[in-house]
Amino acid sequence: MKGANKLYVNKSGKALNISPLYHVLKMCSNVEVMSDKNSKIELILILVDIRSAHNVGSIFRTADAAGVSKIFLTGYTPAPRDKFGRDRSDISKVALGAEKSVTWEHVENPLTLVKKLKGEGVQIVAVEQDKNSIDYKKFKSKELEKPIALIFGNETEGVPKNLLKLCDDIIEIPMRGMKESLNVSVSVGVILFGIAS
Repeated sequence: MKGANKLYVNKSGKALNISPLYHVLKMCSNVEVMSDKNSKIELILILVDIRSAHNVGSIFRTADAAGVSKIFLTGYTPAPRDKFGRDRSDISKVALGAEKSVTWEHVENPLTLVKKLKGEGVQIVAVEQDKNSIDYKKFKSKELEKPIALIFGNETEGVPKNLLKLCDDIIEIPMRGMKESLNVSVSVGVILFGIAS
């Protein structure tokens, strides 16, 4: 039975005896999907030079739904608040409040950030088409207790090569049609729910 090897608990830690409802539970905001070891993979996003505020807003909304612990906005990626501390309506309109529920931080240099996170034991995984990339469905975390930071790059340029060199893994979403890529916010959703399941 699908999902039978999972233990479902609500946020107060009470076990729920309804494992056949795996896909429904996964989407509920008051239920977390836990492994048999009662642990949850911590997921972090690193957005590198994302141009579109709408993409950023959509990523916040998806990140909230997937239980992402933090989003790092690097380079010129727009943040939910402008340099004067005002909320950006172009992001909040799409994020629908998720920009307030998901912790975020702006870091100018993604290279410095990735080196720091690696030093803290975070597994660094880029989502990019590359000669060294593997299908995201074949990706297995090397250590389940280690947080995973997923790097998503610019809408047209992708993840810079100097960041790819620092990654523990590079994963990609195989394309079957004429186009070579998905919108970055769609890719975030595919990867987050693919890795978390």
